[in-house]
Amino acid sequence: MDAKKQITSQDVATRAGVSRTTVSMVLNNKHESNQISPRTVQKVLRAAEELGYVPNAAAQALVNKRASVLGLILSRRNHQISSDVFMTQVVDGLMQVAHQNQMRVLLDVLDDPKDHNSYQRLIHARQVDGILFSGPSLEDDALKFLAEVSFPTVLMGALPSSPFYSVDVDNVQAAKMATEHLIQLGHQRIGCITNAKPNFTASADRLRGYQIALKMHDIPFDDCLLRYGDFDPQSGYRAMQGLLSVNPRPTAVFVASDVVAYGAVSALQDAGLSVPNDMAIIGFDDVPLSEFMQPRLSTVHLPIIELATAAGNVLIQLINGQQPTPKQTILETHLVIRESCGGDQPKKHP
Repeated sequence: MDAKKQITSQDVATRAGVSRTTVSMVLNNKHESNQISPRTVQKVLRAAEELGYVPNAAAQALVNKRASVLGLILSRRNHQISSDVFMTQVVDGLMQVAHQNQMRVLLDVLDDPKDHNSYQRLIHARQVDGILFSGPSLEDDALKFLAEVSFPTVLMGALPSSPFYSVDVDNVQAAKMATEHLIQLGHQRIGCITNAKPNFTASADRLRGYQIALKMHDIPFDDCLLRYGDFDPQSGYRAMQGLLSVNPRPTAVFVASDVVAYGAVSALQDAGLSVPNDMAIIGFDDVPLSEFMQPRLSTVHLPIIELATAAGNVLIQLINGQQPTPKQTILETHLVIRESCGGDQPKKHP
């Protein structure tokens, strides 16, 4: 057979000595309900393998009424995606799951959380079989729509009283752990720059963890030492400039995102200050670049790829009509201590 000729299901049928309908039934896993014998199934599979037959994705979608596509929805503005290293790892993890299940990934950005029309179009046009929603916000009206139509949806993150399956970490505990490390180093005046605005649940939870750590160690919370980041280094730069205007300024800052922390460290260096000698910094996420910046960034390790693959696997089960347990999956975090917070030795005060 000509190597340049595209192999069709008719070619498989001819090789196996069966009808094209039988080939379709076997290759789309519908043979059991149609009482096709195991011997015939093996003949079809062997013929398909010998010919190197690759099913046409569009044709499969028509037969199965599926797109064979996982939708990844990001709650970001378009310009923030290019600088958010966290998101590249989310895409990596989800693509691993998609490829294992002979599916693809469609990426979309939700820059208007009150607009759910894009999801109506995705669903009604059968462009995706399920949606993984990364970074949910309390203002996401689109999620309400997905809940109303019972569309397979998994959150990478969490929302209170949400009907959706979710995969996340304990953001409160992780932020508390990072802040307590700064306290153990001897810092009492500790600032906080969030990863995003407080309508994002991860941002609110990490801020709460910071506040709990202060309270547990009898350190008053000072809202002058709080600034809100917005997913990108530029917001971290501006936030640190704001903290530097406070008198007395903090001796340490918990930044609830490594990407935001890059901007904060840059602002300190542009102001002629040294990290960690003039100000200690600890981040959150442990994205790969953090190990190579100067100084190397201390941070909370977030198992980003594992979060994405776990969420993707749950989504695949929902698409297949299963009900996985548990409904909320929580993965572990831990501290990675590098140079930016001054190491693991207590800070000495004069």
